[in-house]
Amino acid sequence: MTAQLTLGPVQYNWAADDWRDFYFKVADEAPVETVFVGEVICSKRAPLYDKYIPDIYERLTDAGKTVVFSTLSEVTTDIDRRQVKKVATSEGFLIEANDVSALYQMEKGPHYIGPLMNCYNEEALEVYAKGGATSICLNPEIPKSGIEALMKTAAPLNVDLEVQVYGRMSLALSARCYHARAHNRTKDSCLFVCDEDPDGMRLDTLEGDKFLTVNGIQTQSHSVLNLVECLDELQEIGVKKFRISPQSKGTFTAIDAFRDVLDGKLSPSEALKLMRDDSVDAPFSNGFYHQMPGYEWHDAVGN
Repeated sequence: MTAQLTLGPVQYNWAADDWRDFYFKVADEAPVETVFVGEVICSKRAPLYDKYIPDIYERLTDAGKTVVFSTLSEVTTDIDRRQVKKVATSEGFLIEANDVSALYQMEKGPHYIGPLMNCYNEEALEVYAKGGATSICLNPEIPKSGIEALMKTAAPLNVDLEVQVYGRMSLALSARCYHARAHNRTKDSCLFVCDEDPDGMRLDTLEGDKFLTVNGIQTQSHSVLNLVECLDELQEIGVKKFRISPQSKGTFTAIDAFRDVLDGKLSPSEALKLMRDDSVDAPFSNGFYHQMPGYEWHDAVGN
């Protein structure tokens, strides 16, 4: 398999028309092989997008993209369970599980495992493989040494490992909606306040330092993961799938930059310059990969 770029699901509450147009543009312009579509954070958002999914699926598949439908990542209510079942039991489609309840619904059929589930060691990987997983996107906090160890287990099991290389990192999930709480609302009466923050709501420390990002029930990094300098190393240890997690700004620049680095048309330094000029207002980070604090930047090639 040659190196592939994949595009993870949009994790934020974007206006439905913007969400549709984003995927139309992906179909028409983005050099990615696989596109993940679906609501992974809040079941209340899912109905906002449902009417556009058939058109998005058709547009993406007509453009030669592989489409994978992603399930919710946190299941706490009957509505959540119904949403997971609706996606996980869709016959004839590829499914990415982001919660173990989806695995129960799929009954060991072939599927993907998303980065909102945990796969930190060889034993977990073997369990997923025996359950039918054919591809696993690893958690972004796993360092190079951990990825290398997991690759040795994945290869004989015929499981592809995918690594997130760009975008904010998911750090935690909670039953409580932080967005609603921050606006003195309950989860059930949130009025979709998360739509005010198309890249999540910044969370500062008491000292005023930029710290984390809040996206509904999800806690993300403030920094934007960027492993463009690590692509050669990752390919050397056998990784062939590289995931970009969408943001409202800079996603298409990042896709083109990563593709050009993989194809030898750009150096990592040149790609970083392009992405820094077109990105959300946050620094890049790669600390986890280098066994450092995740928000830090290890300058591998003098950038």
